Amino acid sequence: MSEPLVSIVMRSYNEAWALKETLPALAAQDFGPWELIVIDSGSTDGSVDLIRSANPAHFVQIQSSEYNPSRVMNQGVRLARADTILFLNADATPQGPGWMKPLYDALQSPRTAAVFSRQVPRPDCHAVFAHDYDRCFGENRESADWDHFFSMVSSGIRRDVWDQRGFREDLQYAEDDEYTRWCLTAGYEVTYVPDSVAMHSHNYTVAQAYQRARGDARAMAATYEGDRSDFRWWKSVLTGWAADVWRDVRWFRSQNCLGALPEAVLVRLAQRRGRYRGFHEGWKNYQREEAKS
Repeated sequence: MSEPLVSIVMRSYNEAWALKETLPALAAQDFGPWELIVIDSGSTDGSVDLIRSANPAHFVQIQSSEYNPSRVMNQGVRLARADTILFLNADATPQGPGWMKPLYDALQSPRTAAVFSRQVPRPDCHAVFAHDYDRCFGENRESADWDHFFSMVSSGIRRDVWDQRGFREDLQYAEDDEYTRWCLTAGYEVTYVPDSVAMHSHNYTVAQAYQRARGDARAMAATYEGDRSDFRWWKSVLTGWAADVWRDVRWFRSQNCLGALPEAVLVRLAQRRGRYRGFHEGWKNYQREEAKS
């Protein structure tokens, strides 16, 4: 077997419904050779049979209780034979045969440490979350002006940069944000590649939106360079929530979906409350431990 130009590391857990599209989409790519490495966290929905039928170079099965995103990605990179490593979640489906090559090409620059694809939401995506995807990946994406933005869902890294420092395994969330911020501080570039497109989205419940925001903020507090007082309740929750809802109103009006506003009001409040609590939990955990050391 010829040496692969690309190693694709896929994380999977009970996503057979998506793998039925994702695996054929990978097989249809117009670039290669490449190898597939799958780490599955105890799927019981038929995912295992689908993955095995794709003949991955490595198929690692762990218990769901063992899952840690950084540990899984580090393990996948260690198994990879290629110097260009792409990450693709099982529920992220490449759109067309040209998903892989733009990511590969962008990573050939010695100054580029990481790249990420454009993501488009699935047809059943609720408006409140579709708006988030538009802000992050849309034609006039706001994320281009943010302090930092990256998504590991459909992305890639250079092995020689990862060799210097892998993903932090003490983080359960936001490991991709933390890793790419480190890449930037080390003098590398992190590049958005809109020509590589994957379909991916989640319709979180209000409780799930809270927990996701809480987890992300808790992890991101580990690298926050400002002061804890920057996250005050009135500003982080109350004022921020009002701004989020007003932003939704304007976007929903443009999309003719104002009926989605009641759900958005609840989701945005949950996200703001989760970020506030998560940040202060993370500050106590990570910043205090760093101060001790």
